[in-house]
Amino acid sequence: MSASLRSCFHRSIHQQQRQPAAEAFGRQRVSGGSARPRLRATGAWICAVVIAWPVAHLALAEEAASPAPAAQAPAAQPSPSANTAEQSQKTQQAKKPSPYEWRDLFDGKALIDWKAPAFGGEGEVHVQDGAIIMERGDTMTGITYTGKDLPKTNYELEWVAKRTDGIDFFATATFPVGDSFCSFVTGGWGGTIVGLSSINYYDASDNETTQFKVFKDNQWYQFRVRVSEAKIEAWIDGEKVVDFVIGKNKISTRFEVDLCKPLGFSSWCSTGAIKSIRLRQLTPEEAKAIREKADSRPH
Repeated sequence: MSASLRSCFHRSIHQQQRQPAAEAFGRQRVSGGSARPRLRATGAWICAVVIAWPVAHLALAEEAASPAPAAQAPAAQPSPSANTAEQSQKTQQAKKPSPYEWRDLFDGKALIDWKAPAFGGEGEVHVQDGAIIMERGDTMTGITYTGKDLPKTNYELEWVAKRTDGIDFFATATFPVGDSFCSFVTGGWGGTIVGLSSINYYDASDNETTQFKVFKDNQWYQFRVRVSEAKIEAWIDGEKVVDFVIGKNKISTRFEVDLCKPLGFSSWCSTGAIKSIRLRQLTPEEAKAIREKADSRPH
């Protein structure tokens, strides 16, 4: 408020305080015929009100016209769709299995990712009691893996199988070895030959991997084959029966199992049952250790 306005208000208040006395004086003067002091006090009060009202009105108008403080914008929230996509990606990464862990190729219920090749004279293939049954044929019956995630080297293959009828091999595996293929024969040539077919075109019955083993009917056996860039190894019930350094040797298969490629199992004049098939890749450390052992051996 300006200095002149404050002065005006002070004078008005002072005059108001003096008004009772002036009125009394005025009453005295009325009796004497004069009322000038009363008129002067009333005029001063009216002057103060007339001057103060426009100023107060102007102050209120300025306050109303001044801009209101800007409202603070709410903090940006992440999009619900963005959160969902991020959570989905994390879930998929968490669920994705390691290639170095065992994974099942047969679920014990159906021939998913498997087919029965037409050898000619083959027996029926079906799932029974959690196992794949390859009925006795004339001569071969088998299955072939149709999945797309099959490694060519540095992996292990394990299966559990038994013979329920016949006198020959019942779960021979055919598998990749780099750009070629090989078979691990389980009880061929009359039921007792174990080994790789073929090495330098020699069958499992006539090469350095030839072994003899008697297989009992209706007894489960666990087989495992390990393929690396340096070696082919095989076990039966935990006992190592093949330890072959590839080197410059020629690896191949017999023509009878061509329809089992790239990965498959077959029986010859026998009924075979396979209840578990699984696979895993070798870690770089495992592959390196195998290479070092192979290099230390003459071949």
